[in-house]
Amino acid sequence: MKITQQKWRNFSGKVFDQPITDIIKNAIIREQKAGYRLKVCVGSDSQAYKSHVEYATVIVVLREGKGGFMFMTNYKGTKHIGIKERMLKEVTMSVEVAYTICDILDKYDVALEVHADINTDPKFQSNVALKDAMGYILGMGFVFKAKPYAFASSSCADKVV
Repeated sequence: MKITQQKWRNFSGKVFDQPITDIIKNAIIREQKAGYRLKVCVGSDSQAYKSHVEYATVIVVLREGKGGFMFMTNYKGTKHIGIKERMLKEVTMSVEVAYTICDILDKYDVALEVHADINTDPKFQSNVALKDAMGYILGMGFVFKAKPYAFASSSCADKVV
């Protein structure tokens, strides 16, 4: 599958040229210096169209009791894929980003969660990928959240896909 990726940006639209590791490190240093206790949540979502699939991955930085902010990137896949494969692609994208930033988060004692846009209710199509996604995320050593607790993917990434 051919995928084109955009640069990381914030919700205001500012585009960053540096690697996500530098962006996150600078944000953590700034926020901790201001006295905030932080948690980071990573999630992805997708939208299938007739000719392609669009993906979004977000990193949500939460200030305990004081809101938060996020960084996002979009991808455009040219190949149509089934629901289970698409859900697992979203999870893979989130895990890759989480893995990229986890050493920085550990260094600055920031908690990390990986959110999957997968419904825990078997009545929904996305549920076909729940066990695989949960096993993958937990197997990588990350905290796993699914709907309705996976706001990074089901709310934040959903808004920018």
